[in-house]
Amino acid sequence: MECTEKYKEHIEYTFNAFCRVVIRYAAINAWRDRDKRRQREISFEYLTEEKFYPFYTSDNYFIDPYKQYPVTICGQTIILTNGELAAALSSLPEKKREIIYLYFFGRYTQQEIGELYGRCRSTAWHHIHSALQMLHEKMEVLFREES
Repeated sequence: MECTEKYKEHIEYTFNAFCRVVIRYAAINAWRDRDKRRQREISFEYLTEEKFYPFYTSDNYFIDPYKQYPVTICGQTIILTNGELAAALSSLPEKKREIIYLYFFGRYTQQEIGELYGRCRSTAWHHIHSALQMLHEKMEVLFREES
């Protein structure tokens, strides 16, 4: 099949039109993406005007390194160096404190904790997880009170 000059010209014009459409929609998509990004971005000037956010942090590891907070769990006295953790741990119910003591300080496995309480391993994990959630919530409350 022979390609006439007119047919070749038609192919060029069709390809040219196709390229224009592709470029046009690529530009539209780029503008939309840029606008979406602008809507999510917040400038530093706005942040500093609204509320002061310090651009630095300071370490306070060695302010009082020898301060100790004793906590009694399961007849054992544990010495903690974090006062907020000691207060939050003391405010937990007795069973939750025992589970945290057995798992973290006594190095009991989930299976052994389950056997102690007459439960299966997955139930013991559920109790450990709920105790940690309660401890996390107590720590957040104590942290907010300090701020």
